[in-house]
Amino acid sequence: MSIETIGALLALALLDTLSPTVIGITLYLLLSRPRRVGALLGVYLGTVAIAYFALGVLLMLGLGAVVPHVDDTVWAWGQAALGVALIVGSYFIPGKNPERASIREGSFTMRSMLLLGLGTWLFEFATAMPYFGAIAIMASAGLPAVQWAPLLGVYVAIMVLPGLLLFVAWAALGERVRERFERWRHKMSSGSRTALSWIVGITGFLILVEAADTLFPQVTVVTPWG
Repeated sequence: MSIETIGALLALALLDTLSPTVIGITLYLLLSRPRRVGALLGVYLGTVAIAYFALGVLLMLGLGAVVPHVDDTVWAWGQAALGVALIVGSYFIPGKNPERASIREGSFTMRSMLLLGLGTWLFEFATAMPYFGAIAIMASAGLPAVQWAPLLGVYVAIMVLPGLLLFVAWAALGERVRERFERWRHKMSSGSRTALSWIVGITGFLILVEAADTLFPQVTVVTPWG
């Protein structure tokens, strides 16, 4: 497993931390101050992480059966095409984002958090482009399960890390961060289109760079991770 592969995966995981839905729902939950907010948030974030991990396992097992029969060059050209498509597509993301997951005051139960986590997983495919890019990179690298399973676990943990950090800040500072959280929640809502455009575009670039390393080995591709 090369440092380039690990670096690309970590970069994509950091991009996935910008999910407007996960951060927005976390902020809403904290600002609403329901009883057992820590447990409710844990169920929500845990559901999101487990659902993405399970999906990743299924995708990796499926791709693992296909990739060995596909020529490396053909697979790399497919990656490159996907990267270019994402870069171009990032300029055509609609200005108004539909509501992907909703939560109503008074519906703060363990069951609602579980369903909300599944809803986030189901409807977040647009902003999960880094996740699918990471799956493609791990599959193309031909990693065995003992390597890609821990990487996938680390990836989904990083995905939900912002929610955990927000909770820690809320638990430590309480009402002193309410005004700031309100501003962040408003920015997440009003700037979700711009954030999504950048996420998709950067994902495309990282996938394209990873493919170029296979297609043009004679060319040195310089990345922050080596």
